[in-house]
Parts: sequence; C-alpha cells; structure tokens
Amino acid sequence: MPFTKLGLTPSLCTPLAKMGYTQPTPVQSASIPIILTGADLLARAQTGTGKTAAFALPMIERLLLRQRGAKSRAPLGLVLVPTRELATQVQRALANYGAAVRLRVTPIFGGVGMAPQIKALRNGVDIVVATPGRLIDHLQRRTVDLSAIEMLVLDEADRMLDMGFMPALRRVLPALPATRQTLLFSATLSDAVAHLAADFTREPTRVDVSNEQAVAPTIRHRIHPVDHSRKRALLVHVLTQTPGSQALVFCKTKHGADRIGDLLERTNVKTAVIHGRKSQSQRTRCLADFKAGRVRVLVATDIAARGLDVVQLPLVVNYDLPLVAEDYVHRVGRTGRAGVPGNAISLVTADETPLLHDIQKLLSARLEHAVVEGFEVSDTRAHLMQPREPRQKSTRREFVPGWARRNPGRKAGAGFTRRSHDMPRQPHRTAV
Repeated sequence: MPFTKLGLTPSLCTPLAKMGYTQPTPVQSASIPIILTGADLLARAQTGTGKTAAFALPMIERLLLRQRGAKSRAPLGLVLVPTRELATQVQRALANYGAAVRLRVTPIFGGVGMAPQIKALRNGVDIVVATPGRLIDHLQRRTVDLSAIEMLVLDEADRMLDMGFMPALRRVLPALPATRQTLLFSATLSDAVAHLAADFTREPTRVDVSNEQAVAPTIRHRIHPVDHSRKRALLVHVLTQTPGSQALVFCKTKHGADRIGDLLERTNVKTAVIHGRKSQSQRTRCLADFKAGRVRVLVATDIAARGLDVVQLPLVVNYDLPLVAEDYVHRVGRTGRAGVPGNAISLVTADETPLLHDIQKLLSARLEHAVVEGFEVSDTRAHLMQPREPRQKSTRREFVPGWARRNPGRKAGAGFTRRSHDMPRQPHRTAV
C-alpha cells in the first residue's frame, strides 16, 4: 500500500520515495489514518519500526499542508522526547519530511546555550522538539509560547517515565491548550504509561503492532557467562570475532564506559565514548563519527539507548546488564531494525544473574546461554549462572495447632477479651 492510500497528499509522499521509503511499516499504516482524523492516539510498537514517521508525516499534513495561510510565530506542534540525541534525530526527520513545505523545526534541549534557541523561537517556528527539562526553562523565562499548540506528541513515553520526567511533564501540561490532539508512542505499555495516557489524552484510539513482543523478532539474544576477572578479555574476544563490523557497547556507569573505551583503544579498536559527562558537542561528534563508519565501536551508558539510529548495526553488547529490565529492550532495539537481523550479546557475571529473570519476562525469544571456550566460569560459581528451575511444591505437612483442628475456621486470638498494648484504647462513652 503506498503512502498516498493512507490519506497523505502526493506532495508530501514524493520526498519519501526519494529517501527510499516506498511502503509504510505496520505502525505507520495503522497510525497515520487515525491521526489524520484528529483523534488522540496511544500506540505501542517495537523500536526501529518507523514510529517517528508514523507521527511526523500526519503532523506535517494536518498542521501545514491544510493550512495554506500565513505562518504564525508560535509553534503549532510540540514533540517531547527523553534525550538530546533523540531530539536531534526527530528534528532532522521532521525537517527532511517537511522540506517541500519549508517546515520550521527547532530542537530544544540542555547542554547547549539557550541564546540560539531563543532566537529561533522569536523568528517563528512550526514544530518544537524538546526535552522536558529545557522546555520548562524556556517556559519560566517566557521565551516559548505553547498557547497555539494543536498537536502534542509524547515520544518514547516509557523511557521518559523511567528517567523520572513525570513531574516535568505535569508542569508542561497547564501551558498547553485543552483542545489539542495528543499522540503517545511507547515501546511498552506498562501501568505507568497507561496512567500517563489518562492524564494527557482524551479517549485515545489504541494501536498495538508489537504482537506482544517488546523487541523485534529479528534479534538473537545470547548470554555469555563469565568470571568478573575475565570480563574485559571476553569483550575484546567478542569484538574480534567479526573484524571490521560496528558494535555498540553498553556500560552502566560513566567511569566504566571511559575505562572500556581506553581498553579498546589500547587493543587498536577505533572507539568513541559517550555519556552524560561529555559535552553536547563531544556527544554529537562521536555519534556522527560512528554513523559515518569512522569509529568501529561506540561505548555508551544508557543515554544512547534512545535516539541512536544506525543503518544495519549488527551487534549490541551489554558489558553490564541494565538495572531496569525495560532498559534492555531499549538498548538492544538499536540492532535488528527495519527487518534486518541483529545480535544482542550480554556478558554476565554471577552477581548479575538475578537481573536475567526480569529481562526474560519481557522477551518472547529465549535468552540463549553459551559458554565461550577459554572463558569457562569457575566451578565454585558455575551453578549460579544457570537459569533457575521452578521451585517444587513442598510435600511437608504444615503444623496445625490443636485448637485450630478442634475449631476449624476460627482465627487465632478469637474469643480473648484482653486488649493488646499496641492497640489504642477507645474513649469511654456514656449512654445518653
């Protein structure tokens, strides 16, 4: 089915063909016609399935192509995202899709000066793509006007909640018109996401194209047990098995990411490192080098789990398992995108194995456990690396006191009138 069959005008579909997009993905086919009607939307889809275009294309259609009059200075669309990297990615996608109508898109995020952002807002903008924290800074300074917003998008809503943005989102809400259209996209639909949708949307239409799978079925998940003392050596071994191909390596701390980056550089692997302590210019340069192929391995904290889109990235390595199972979904979602096979390898020490249970619950595919030859786990801890067997129901008879056998159904302490010292005494009441 071509994009024009979804209700998009030909002038908007022509640039898509030049970018190589000839057929819409399932989330685009399901979401675009709904969005064009003006209804609120709550959509769940795996990462790498084209969610950005699913809201960007109808957003441009509704805000610009059908409003041929003079452009206003105040933005008509607002996209909220959890990270700076995702803000940049969404801004570029919107600018590319809306090139024919000269779409004015401004990214607003922290880590950079506010002056260029203020200047862009004063000159007039059609759509703002923002992280919640920096948007609040502009609201407090009154340098952004959200009173004309017609469409609000909450992109990667589950990640925003994981990062603690709920209070910030609630502060943005009063600045938005009540009559707006709201679109919420998420890789998972947890109870927290459902509560967020209830606060921000009005009877949203639900779209779920995930088939109950949190990640793409094209990803192969492997667990390599390893002793802590051999973990670095195993990482180097894994990366040398496919010389020349790119890989994204996740660490749980900034310091750990720096140490792994130094290790790989010493082994002649061209490496870049990004985390929250890096400046925005450093992070932007590292991502650009990685996407361009000038860097073979990118080492990152979870800051890169969202917003990093590399064409045919073959491998994601979890040097450290994430402490939150949902973050595993977002990490490995950087590979196996758009139907291309991908690999997710996790190097797991004995103290990390309890985290595997929660991760497995989110996946339809089984985590494959494979010991790498030469990196066998020490015998004293090997049993900890195996998946736990279901606990057998105990056959021991529970002890039942004699009074309970003689008086079935009676609760302990029933019939006793003495008051416990822990129970507050009720005031004495006299009859009237």
